[in-house]
Amino acid sequence: MLRLTVAPANCWFAALLAASLAPAGGAAAQADRLRALAPGQAGIVFTQLAADGKAARQAGGMLRADYGDGARLVLLSPDGTTRVLSGGFHSASDPDVSFDGQRLLFAGKRTAADRWNIYEMELAGGAVRQVTRDLGDCRSPAYQSSLFVLDAERPWYQATFVSTAAGEFDEYGRAPATNLYSIRLDGTGVRRLTFNPSSSFDPFQMADGRILFAGWQRHNLDRGVRGRVALFGINLDGTDYAVFAADEGLRIKHMACTTPTRLAVFVEAERVPWDGAGRLASVNLRRNLRSHRVITGPADGLFHSPSPLPDGAVLVSRRPADGTGTHAIYRLDPMTGRRELLFDDPAWHDIQAKLVVAQPEPDGRSSVAEETDPTGKLYCLSLYTADVKIPPGGARRLRVIEGLPRRAATSRDALSPLIPTRLLGEINLAEDGSFNIQTPANIPIQLQVLDAEGMALRSCAWIWVKNRESRGCIGCHEHGELVPENRLAKALTEPSIQLTLPPERRRAVDFRREVLPLLNRKCATLACHGGATPPRLGVGAGASDLAKYIHPGRARTSPLIWRIFGRNTSRPWDRTPPAGKVAPMPPPGYPPLTAEERRTVAEWIDLGALMGGVKP
Repeated sequence: MLRLTVAPANCWFAALLAASLAPAGGAAAQADRLRALAPGQAGIVFTQLAADGKAARQAGGMLRADYGDGARLVLLSPDGTTRVLSGGFHSASDPDVSFDGQRLLFAGKRTAADRWNIYEMELAGGAVRQVTRDLGDCRSPAYQSSLFVLDAERPWYQATFVSTAAGEFDEYGRAPATNLYSIRLDGTGVRRLTFNPSSSFDPFQMADGRILFAGWQRHNLDRGVRGRVALFGINLDGTDYAVFAADEGLRIKHMACTTPTRLAVFVEAERVPWDGAGRLASVNLRRNLRSHRVITGPADGLFHSPSPLPDGAVLVSRRPADGTGTHAIYRLDPMTGRRELLFDDPAWHDIQAKLVVAQPEPDGRSSVAEETDPTGKLYCLSLYTADVKIPPGGARRLRVIEGLPRRAATSRDALSPLIPTRLLGEINLAEDGSFNIQTPANIPIQLQVLDAEGMALRSCAWIWVKNRESRGCIGCHEHGELVPENRLAKALTEPSIQLTLPPERRRAVDFRREVLPLLNRKCATLACHGGATPPRLGVGAGASDLAKYIHPGRARTSPLIWRIFGRNTSRPWDRTPPAGKVAPMPPPGYPPLTAEERRTVAEWIDLGALMGGVKP
């Protein structure tokens, strides 16, 4: 055990410093506000990040920068004095307080060259114990309530954390992807919970026992190539992955917490700066998909890392929107937006504030997931129960795709922004639109509903199943508050269709071998393009030539497919501008592509239109 040595909280220097940093009204008024936060509390623990401008120079965008180097943990006592908790660490960040208010999880680096690891601290004496080892960079720990399985003698406690342990890179291939893991507090029992190719982060356990977190979905092409960052929920064992809040409000939602008054409060933005700050918004837990409400406006500044208080308010950090100041800590009422300043040190960004107080433990959970089972099951009651009107019989087959996360930092494919894919298989849908399949567990999967010509009508974002999980849905992107009809889906009366081929037998559509030869043979001809010499499509020039004709992941909206099929194949829900008359390719009088050749090109585009080979 490492014991931290800190300066006495009542030394003359600490008192002078606290007085100089006290909010308006003086140290006495500040102490009154702090004591009023909750009876029996021991203060606020928070992260201080130096305001030296280094972090602010890092690029923002869909995800905030990987900041935290040089940060420290500080305890603000109810009397307004402060002391550093993380002596002996080069960097410390991401605090989370135990349910009894006696311990603290945090991410730390003892030296600048270390990876981030998770540590636990006894707040009373300062003893520190390392929890994670050799699991990549580990951040954002959070205490979990109890977990139980039938063959265990008793329930046990875990922590959730975010890690790069899988060694994967996001779908751009430029930065390490993060996912959620769980671990027993003694450092054993590590389990990966999420399998998002483009990062999951910001875990928070809700009162009902589920973990609320943020996930970057790049495969939702309807909202642009860069996708969205939405809120999701899972059980403690990683099962029952489902959308929590997504399409209402702004495109990026993260740093969520829930309050005792049954609100989920989070930060949202269309594009985030280096620290991820944005406006505050909320949804009601009773109708989390249909209750979005904005809490703060542009004039209120930018907000960061809300956390709940016992009375329904939140602790939150705020800085001016113009970038001229640093984050300070406030108490904010999410119902009115009214805030009061609690602490501000202008030399530091004061963020990730948590009240040190005992709190109700969330519901515990049992688990049926079994790590030794390599598969899980997915079923759907009817794909015709959807957010768009697919005519009866219009959906014929289901295509199931495996995503192959990038294992190295590389530039993306010359044409496609998507990760490589392989086919797990295709099946016929039951007459009522239902399906029931068994797939490999713990891999990214995409489902595509196909029409009679093998073209995807709809595609889902990346999902997955855990080991031995049996998970289903009512329909395809259906209204999240629907109750299924009281009837037995036909697919559920039959055994699950197994789509469990070993990796070496999973097929990819190869551009060089399957698509390029038929385009050169049937399309790159004098009849189509004129001139003395017909163009030759290739992996280099072909990417440039094809880019304006192809929408990776959506064959039906791609002009190349319109030309090959001789008609606009987009659907009403695509909102594609009218194209007028479509000239077929090749022109009349020349051998057209066969039905199988057209299906090959459509399948290649629907699987991402990758120009290069598929390398796991």
